[in-house]
Amino acid sequence: MTARILDGNGIAAALRATLREQVLVRTAAGARPPGLAVILVGNDPASEIYVRHKRTDCEEVGFHSEVQHLSANVSQEDLEQRILSLNDDPAIDGILVQLPLPDHLDAARIIDRIDPAKDVDGVHPFNIGRLALRRPTLRSCTPKGVMQLLEHTGVPLRGLDATVIGASNHVGRPMGLELLLAGCTVTTAHKFSRDTRAAVIGADIVVSAVGRPGLVPGDWIKPGAIVIDVGITRSERGKLSGDVRFEEAVQRAAWITPVPGGVGPMTRVAMLQNTLQAADARLATGAGRP
Repeated sequence: MTARILDGNGIAAALRATLREQVLVRTAAGARPPGLAVILVGNDPASEIYVRHKRTDCEEVGFHSEVQHLSANVSQEDLEQRILSLNDDPAIDGILVQLPLPDHLDAARIIDRIDPAKDVDGVHPFNIGRLALRRPTLRSCTPKGVMQLLEHTGVPLRGLDATVIGASNHVGRPMGLELLLAGCTVTTAHKFSRDTRAAVIGADIVVSAVGRPGLVPGDWIKPGAIVIDVGITRSERGKLSGDVRFEEAVQRAAWITPVPGGVGPMTRVAMLQNTLQAADARLATGAGRP
C-alpha cells in the first residue's frame, strides 16, 4: 500500500479562492472587508515568517490586515492595553497574538484579554468551552484545518478510532474535541502516557502534534489509517521534519500529510475562515458597515 497525499497547499489554495469570492460578494453589498490584526512580539525568525505568510494570505483574499510589531521588552500591561484597544476597534474583526511570547509575558492572561468574538485563533477559554459543549463558534485553527483535511479524504468519520498524540491547549485538546464531535472514539496520548505505541497501532486516524522528529515509526501505523502530522521541527541545517517517519508510514497508511505542505497551510486558511465568520457575525449586529 502507498498512501495518498493530503496536499494542504492545494486544498488551502482552493479554499482561499472561495473566501475571495465571498469577500467580493460582501463588499459589493456595501460591507467593508474583514479586518485582521496580528500582534508580533520580538524578532523570532519563525514567527516573522508565519506573520508574513498570514499577511500575504489576507491580501490574496481581500482582507484588511495590520501587524503590530512590538519590542521583545514590551510589558504585560502595555501588551494587554494593545489588545483592549483592538477589541474596541470597529475596523478589526479578528485579533491574533503570534506565539510563543517572551518568557516575561503571561500568554494565558494575554489570550484571556481578547474579545472571544474576535478570537480568530480559537483558543480563548470561551471558545474552547463552546467546542467542549458541542456548540462551537470560533474553532481552534489547526484542528479546524485538520478536520477539513479529513473531510477531503471522503472517509466517513463516525465510529472510527482516533488517537491524538499531544495535549496542548492550542492543538491536542481541541483536536480531541473536534474528533469527538465528528463521532470518533478518541484516545489522547501525552507525556505521561505509558505506552503511546499501544494507543496508536489500532487507530484508524492518527494525529501527532508534539514537535519531536521521528516520534512515530511507520510500523505503529495501522494499514489503511489516515495519518495527520501536525508536528514540524527545523534542524540545525534548516531541514523541516514532522513527528511521523514519513517514508515508513507512507507504505502503510491510506492517506498522509506531508511536512511541510500539509497541515500548515490549512491552519492559516482556517484563521481566514474564522476572521470572515467573525466579520459576518459583527455585520449581523450592524457593526460591519463602512
